[in-house]
Amino acid sequence: MSKDWKEIWTKIREWDNEGRKMALATVVKTWGSSPRPVSSHLIIDADGHMEGSVSGGCIDGVVVTTAFETIKSGKGELLEFEVATDQAWEVGLSCGGEVNILVEPLVNIAQKAKYLLDENPNEIKEIVSETEIASGEYFTHIYKPALKMIVVGAVHISQGLIKMAETLNIDVTLVDPRSAYASEERFPHVNYVTDWPDEALQQADINSSTAIVTLSHDPKLDDPALEIAIRSDAFYVAALGSRKTHQDRIDRLKDKGFTDMEIARIKGPAGLDIGSLEPAEIALSILAQFVETYRKGKR
Repeated sequence: MSKDWKEIWTKIREWDNEGRKMALATVVKTWGSSPRPVSSHLIIDADGHMEGSVSGGCIDGVVVTTAFETIKSGKGELLEFEVATDQAWEVGLSCGGEVNILVEPLVNIAQKAKYLLDENPNEIKEIVSETEIASGEYFTHIYKPALKMIVVGAVHISQGLIKMAETLNIDVTLVDPRSAYASEERFPHVNYVTDWPDEALQQADINSSTAIVTLSHDPKLDDPALEIAIRSDAFYVAALGSRKTHQDRIDRLKDKGFTDMEIARIKGPAGLDIGSLEPAEIALSILAQFVETYRKGKR
């Protein structure tokens, strides 16, 4: 996934404490082959130090030059790169695409950083730009809580899933009361808890950026976790098992009074159908479905 916005804003606060002047570049519109999604950030200070990206490199040079001008003038500017313009060819969009970048001076940094980094970490935060992107129209920066995944079951598939998730900057917590399974030896440097899954999830800060995946294949562990997950704000809920196993799971949840709509939130069997057989392949299919759900809103 993209670089966590909290890392960017932590760097902004750090540079502000050092007295640096900065500009913030943000992707506000894309079409076609644009390499970075809307809301991607790049910060530039007056000495040319940078953090983040708005293009994967193809238009960053133009953005940096504009940032220097913005820092000096105190006025923001909207850059529009379209495939039909000579500028688009110069910056690497010749394969077809459009990207609009808002470059604006960073002001009231301490106040904004406190709001974003210190207050209500499980809430979606919004900051309205001070620069017009059209007549009377201002871009709203939307900052979601950091992505996190709660994995129930310290099994072989979990090992691969956790490693892959970490490469995408996803914060992972492993839950399994069986200490022989959830151990430092099997999961080095992983945040794991040995509470029963329902107890662990009741204590977890589950929000709209949380994914919950049950992999133990044991109803005594998976079902209590799913009962909490499908009534939570988690954007992705998945459970490992065959189609028959999942149907049995559905029947048990119905017997406990859960509605069809609630049960339908469970992606089961977990993962996209890519013909996976090996544990690492199954982990890949789950993570791919996780990304699809997050990016396309297929809750």
